[in-house]
Amino acid sequence: MTRVEPDPAGTPAGGRAFAIGLRNRFRGITVREGMLVRGPAGWGEFSPFAEYGPRECARWWAACQEAARHGWPAPVRDRVPVNVTVPAVDPERAHAIAAAGGCATAKVKVAERGQEEAEDLARVEAVRDALGPSGRVRVDANGAWDPDTAVRMVRALDRFGLEYVEQPCATLDELAAVRRRVSVPVAADESIRRAEDPLRVRAADAADIVVLKVQPLGGVLAALRVAEACGLPVVVSSAVETSVGLAAGVALAAALPELPHACGLATMQMLTADVTTDPLLPSDGFLPVRPVEVDEESLRAVEVDPAAWRARAEAARSAGGDAGSG
Repeated sequence: MTRVEPDPAGTPAGGRAFAIGLRNRFRGITVREGMLVRGPAGWGEFSPFAEYGPRECARWWAACQEAARHGWPAPVRDRVPVNVTVPAVDPERAHAIAAAGGCATAKVKVAERGQEEAEDLARVEAVRDALGPSGRVRVDANGAWDPDTAVRMVRALDRFGLEYVEQPCATLDELAAVRRRVSVPVAADESIRRAEDPLRVRAADAADIVVLKVQPLGGVLAALRVAEACGLPVVVSSAVETSVGLAAGVALAAALPELPHACGLATMQMLTADVTTDPLLPSDGFLPVRPVEVDEESLRAVEVDPAAWRARAEAARSAGGDAGSG
């Protein structure tokens, strides 16, 4: 491995931008883009999605700065259980992804625009077959169903034994309504984008589980505070980052006092390349808790002009993100 020399300041000016292809379309994109920064504590990733403005990006920059400048809390476990993510693909492909994922738990995307409900049923059935009766299957609708559709589909999909359903509807009121009508636990993901959101989710009785992501919440310490205040079981998930960004999610999962569910952090498999020669990939359903060192040749292979990303990071810092973990 050829190490990359650090930028001691960990500033936007020293950031290295990347663009990495996705194996399957995800959130409407086929390329994952972002910027890496190295500071005295290690590597940080800044990879907000294109539609986010400076104020929202400020939290993503804070998470990057925490990783690069300050580091993370001491872990209470040395490995983290994870799930394989199965995109909205055909049943044969879904079976192959689940079987090759190296995990005992799978999260299956459903409610994809333009697809039929029968396709969801076939996909989840294929994943159940791949994992066997002892595997855990959860589904994620990304808020696409209305409450009646959600209730009908959750009941239909539960024939395959669901661990939980993630974000079946878009609003808290809708989540709460679905939760009252189904026996499958409900997890909130898209409903959580700010530190106060999990508290609103709990107050509305809208979910049994909260899905937390490090970058959108402003860092590992910020996410730990959110988890403690919320008081609900936590599933740590990724924003489909490189191994650098995934390491922050692993650090959060490793620092939580309790971790009753597998985490959505085995997403490196969704990318066609990485910035390290030792990527964070699951083994026997777990990710190790360890730092990630960027490899110069690997980074150079996916590197793009950093000007636009440095400008985004500077705008995010100006909007309040340079406080890091505070």
